[in-house]
Amino acid sequence: MRDLSPPTRRAALGLAAAVPLAAAAPASALTSTVVGGARLARKGIQVSGVTGLPEKLTARAWIVADGDSGEVLASFGAHRRLAPASTLKMLFADTVLRKFHRTDRHKVTAADLADIPAGSSLVGIRPGITYTVEQLWQGVFLRSGNDAVHVLAHMNGGVAKTVAEMQAGAADLQALDTHVVSPDGFDHKGQLSSAYDLTLFARHGLRNADFRAYCHTRTADFPAGGGKTFQIQNTDRLLTGAWGLKTYDGLIGVKNGFTSHAGNTFTGAATRGGRTLLVTVMHPTSGYNAVYRETAALLDWGFGKGSSAKAVGTLVEPLSEGGGPAKPTRATVRAAAGAPGTPSGSPSAWRLLEGAGSTVVLLAGGVWALRRRLRGTGGRHTA
Repeated sequence: MRDLSPPTRRAALGLAAAVPLAAAAPASALTSTVVGGARLARKGIQVSGVTGLPEKLTARAWIVADGDSGEVLASFGAHRRLAPASTLKMLFADTVLRKFHRTDRHKVTAADLADIPAGSSLVGIRPGITYTVEQLWQGVFLRSGNDAVHVLAHMNGGVAKTVAEMQAGAADLQALDTHVVSPDGFDHKGQLSSAYDLTLFARHGLRNADFRAYCHTRTADFPAGGGKTFQIQNTDRLLTGAWGLKTYDGLIGVKNGFTSHAGNTFTGAATRGGRTLLVTVMHPTSGYNAVYRETAALLDWGFGKGSSAKAVGTLVEPLSEGGGPAKPTRATVRAAAGAPGTPSGSPSAWRLLEGAGSTVVLLAGGVWALRRRLRGTGGRHTA
């Protein structure tokens, strides 16, 4: 069994310092930092230097970014907070994947499966059967199985502990739009993320060879008990070509999702000509395949006309890996509350008004989890 490397003390102390400053500052003195750059909080499509973006994009939020440089090439509602569905499983994998070796084995108990939400997507895990960690992760990535997620979460010390670690991990990744309620992405009140944050999760995850391999796997044989197996197929339609869609040339993965509340969400990554692009599409309104078609169209644009686009923002690096926060753009609470030029309900408004409360809680939770880790080392479904 392998454990995650502990976060650096610099990261933990940086988060610790942020909490009292934010908590003590009066609302009128707060300033807004748009993670990744100020343009990512603006209304409308953000693109510079080129045109020709796909027509008829219906998603409530989307982003196109260079996976290597981190440059955001175009975006729409990048920091808009929406229900993520099973794309949140990327953060779950970022948090738990390195803790266990793929050959480790676990005999599933009824308790491991007791708290799975009714109506969840399942891979078909049964109590009394022993699974390898590799098989459990295939259940997560290929079938988006909430049963596989909950087994791994119990192996990690329980759902509550895993949720706390995911929230701390989001803080370290600077994914400040994300609020984790459950590890599986199921519909829960207050469970939110953004196109920007999901893209951070994918980019970070793809740096891990196991993460990359799992999200690229099309089919696998899964234990059925009694020495028998059944085949599972990846639900990523751009990877498999299912449901009338063509496979996307050069596609790596990464993760799709659907719930009755979230609708369809998808983060995809593809490589062509030595260049890797990341696209996240959230909540399109025009049909079940739209999330894949709009992702493919944005990838096509990125590999084509988007190759000469000027960056409108950047994907930041994790604090624990030396990443620093984006340079702040100063804004007042008065402006966020409705002054000219700041749309009501915009991401910057959330960062100023809600940030005085819930962002402090998020950071405090991240600090708590990071300090614990430092001490420890010295119908309705989600798919």
